[in-house]
Amino acid sequence: MATPKLNELDAAQTAVLLARREIKAEDLVIACLERVAEREADIHAFAHLDAVNALAQARALDAGPVRGLLHGLPIGVKDLFDTTDLPTGYGSALYAHHRPVADAATVALCREAGAVVLGKTVTTEFAYFQPGPTCNPHNPRHTPGGSSSGSAAAVADRMVPLALGTQTAGSIIRPAAYCGVVGYKPSHGRVVGAGVKSLSPTLDVIGGFGRSVRDVALLGAVLTGDRRLFECEWGEHGAPRIGLFQTPAWPQADVDTQNVWSLATQALTAHTDACQDVTMPQNFGDLIQLQKDVMTFEMARSLSHERLRHREALSAQLVALLDAGMAIDGATHDANLQRTADWRLRIDSLFERHDVLLTPSTMGEAPKGLEATGDPLFCRSWSLLGLPSVHLPFATGALDLPMGLQLVGRFGEDHKLLAAAHWVHERLTR
Repeated sequence: MATPKLNELDAAQTAVLLARREIKAEDLVIACLERVAEREADIHAFAHLDAVNALAQARALDAGPVRGLLHGLPIGVKDLFDTTDLPTGYGSALYAHHRPVADAATVALCREAGAVVLGKTVTTEFAYFQPGPTCNPHNPRHTPGGSSSGSAAAVADRMVPLALGTQTAGSIIRPAAYCGVVGYKPSHGRVVGAGVKSLSPTLDVIGGFGRSVRDVALLGAVLTGDRRLFECEWGEHGAPRIGLFQTPAWPQADVDTQNVWSLATQALTAHTDACQDVTMPQNFGDLIQLQKDVMTFEMARSLSHERLRHREALSAQLVALLDAGMAIDGATHDANLQRTADWRLRIDSLFERHDVLLTPSTMGEAPKGLEATGDPLFCRSWSLLGLPSVHLPFATGALDLPMGLQLVGRFGEDHKLLAAAHWVHERLTR
């Protein structure tokens, strides 16, 4: 078996080699840049790339002390995050020449932990549905998902070991599923959002992508400041109690998702008798429309400058969303927020019987075509509830594109979710 190239190693194992000085950050960055040079013309994962600056960062890290958990690791940063040394365009031509004066808090934290920012990855227009040029690395005729398109594609194609993303509806879990990588969406509020273009304060969450659960746990520990996330071992007695939750949207899951569900449940029940069907909460299906209403109201107001001053430069589908959001009055939104808060309390009771919930990530494989980014149907409810979730890739569908499922955890128990996800993923990939 051929020795893997440095850019092909998972982030967690590479971090150990870098910390021990067994490899150089400069050599790792060079390997990643070589992969970008080889594949970027086909994948279009990056909005901006600065090889010279990345190499300078790497050489400085090699010459100094080990900085932190991400020492020497190249990362991609979704072009929704402000960066001082690279343009930040938010996926819109309106901001083509925008140069922020400060890094987003999360970017600054990653740099403090020793990360090397390789470049800015493509996002859809203001992280909504108008796609950028990114293609799926497994088949360039298919979408990589959105809105964190470039981040998921860059990690999947071995251009970087880690990348930052955001989710308001399904923008981490869906592209992770379509591109076949691990995506981690923390509990709402666990990661500071300063310096990231805000769309919906009630829903926006910052997370990221890796090629293993340990990878995203490493990144999550830096973003949250909680090192328990990186322990990533199920320390409870026995196996995690896994609730099998197809959700009311299950009839819209295609044959591939149904097959993957059967594969996973059979594999897990062979290892533990702690897998049980979840009793469906009454009216849970209403959360899909509730998420849409909350997002639509808040996006229309968050993007007020763009809506009022640059309407003609926005895509038709974004304009339609903004108009719909402005048609929702404040009293209705207040009632929607109260319903959201009530549901967040109500859903917590599920975790008295289950440590985590296994549930679909997507309706199926990545759809063909680059004109859309796929439907976030199976992610909307969890985004509304603010619960942490992890997509686990472990199979392929009829078109040989990646497939998997997501695990959802109790609010605030991200470390427990990641430990359970590591346990589950090991058994699904054996």
